[in-house]
Amino acid sequence: MRLRAMAKINLGLDVTNKRADGYHEVRMVMQTIQMYDQLDIEVSKDVGIKMQTNLSYLPVNDNNLVCKAAKLLMDEFDIKQGLDIKLKKVIPVAAGMAGGSSDAATAMVGVNRIFRLGLSQQDLMERAVAIGADVPYCIMRGTALAEGIGEKLTPLNNAPQCYVLIGKPGISVSTKFVYGNLKVDAIKKHPNIDAIVSAIKADDFYEMASNIGNVLEEVTIPTYPIIEQIKQHMIDAGAVNALMSGSGPTVFGLFDNREKAMVANTLLRESRLARQVFLTTFFNGGGAHGN
Repeated sequence: MRLRAMAKINLGLDVTNKRADGYHEVRMVMQTIQMYDQLDIEVSKDVGIKMQTNLSYLPVNDNNLVCKAAKLLMDEFDIKQGLDIKLKKVIPVAAGMAGGSSDAATAMVGVNRIFRLGLSQQDLMERAVAIGADVPYCIMRGTALAEGIGEKLTPLNNAPQCYVLIGKPGISVSTKFVYGNLKVDAIKKHPNIDAIVSAIKADDFYEMASNIGNVLEEVTIPTYPIIEQIKQHMIDAGAVNALMSGSGPTVFGLFDNREKAMVANTLLRESRLARQVFLTTFFNGGGAHGN
């Protein structure tokens, strides 16, 4: 079985509160994009989960969310057969694009199918929160409003189609560091999440793009100024707007025109500001996960 694990970006990310248990309450507009890792899943005669990946520095045991997610279902349903999983990573690691969460979500979808467990999408999403706050969304995919710690999901209309330029500089950012250094009471500007949702409902690309915002930039950009440089580079090259995704450091630019997006793609590569550059579009295909 070959499955695609899609990346996400945050069109809006607001933090509204820090709870007593240390978790942050958020309001986010999540959007899946046409950029994906590939999971090949095969039933094995050997017991347990054997995993391979194209990146030598990634763990291939329970420290990898793929193994953890597959094991969660296999333990619950007392599955004695083993699994061979091959993960081909394309989504940048530690980049604010939920690559690890999406891989875990796709592993759960794969285990459900390959062993015919009969779980609905909602069943999988309820279990997925035990792996991580973004994992339920990565099972659902598409355009959604995420609230709570990210696990309360409301599907939205498909966002207006556009061209999305991804630029990931050659740094990795710790989500724990960003949230740990965010002073919720001192946030200077909260993004207008309701305005983004309304623009999506109205299929108004320019209104949506003008309202994108991410409070985590207040922590990440002063620490890593290259993020602001990439944002400005994209806007100078014709992006309607640009934003850091998640806790960073990936930046995305939204373009209303394919030719402008392709020129900006070339210019960003030539600038050497970003180590990984990728031009794509939104993915609105729901939770199919097929190849």
